[in-house]
Amino acid sequence: MIGIRSIASYIPEGRIDNIAQALSFERDAEFVQNKLGTTTLSVKADNEETSDLSVRAVQNLLAKNPDLKLEDVQALVIVTQNGDAEGLPHTSAIVQHKLGLPTHAACFDVSLGCSGYVYGLYVLKGFMQATGLKNAILVTADPYSKIVDRADRMTTLLFGDAATATWITEDPVWELGPARFGGDGGGAEYLVVKDGNFHMNGRQVFNFACLKIIPHMQEVLDELQMNMDEVDAFCLHQGSGAIVDAIAKRLGDNGSKVIKDMFGAGNTVSSSIPMLLEHYGFDGKWKNAMLSGFGVGLSWGSALLVRPKV
Repeated sequence: MIGIRSIASYIPEGRIDNIAQALSFERDAEFVQNKLGTTTLSVKADNEETSDLSVRAVQNLLAKNPDLKLEDVQALVIVTQNGDAEGLPHTSAIVQHKLGLPTHAACFDVSLGCSGYVYGLYVLKGFMQATGLKNAILVTADPYSKIVDRADRMTTLLFGDAATATWITEDPVWELGPARFGGDGGGAEYLVVKDGNFHMNGRQVFNFACLKIIPHMQEVLDELQMNMDEVDAFCLHQGSGAIVDAIAKRLGDNGSKVIKDMFGAGNTVSSSIPMLLEHYGFDGKWKNAMLSGFGVGLSWGSALLVRPKV
């Protein structure tokens, strides 16, 4: 059964004081804590590219797993919408070369934002099953600092830079259970890049997440005839503190099982869910975990991870 064996992340050392930023927009510390969810934002160095963040995440994964060797990696998939330079060639090709991955490894990018980790897991699972591969790495790296206008209150207070690397293999800690996906280009204008800068309609995104995500997660559970009470943990995209809190509230008594942690980095786009799994999902406490990513597109994906039966 193909699934997740291990996850590692890389958060750049650079930090933006989010309280100081908020004060410049006449917002106080309470607003930062309650609505945004993080008092600092991570930011890459000027000389760091998306591929550099990716390389650091993969190197951390290799250091964490001595039994995983570069020569064993048969596929590298990078989830990003902000690749190196002008986006050509694909970032995974650049990372392959920087890492020294064998040239027989398949390398391609997936252009998705906040739903990208869930999509990426199942794209890679299908690819591996179709081609008989045994080991692959899924990277998320979407540094929004490349497109955020620091004068735009709606975006500069939310987004931080980070990357993660997930080892996908036939001997997993987490099996990839049922999943559901969706997209609605009618909401494309709510999260969009124009003239090189990112623009967001925060209210519309908030409403979309609050209305769509819980029914969507239930669709996943319906396949197994499960209900929300049987889910051990909910690892949602950390879009903002307000969005995570609102979904948790709508889950009623199950809201206490929603994991909320931005790791002092902010909204790290496709990296937020794997960072939650890295820090909370490998201590053996959970038998299952519900993932749900949602955002740019509009796009959403939800899936249930399950522990293999011994």
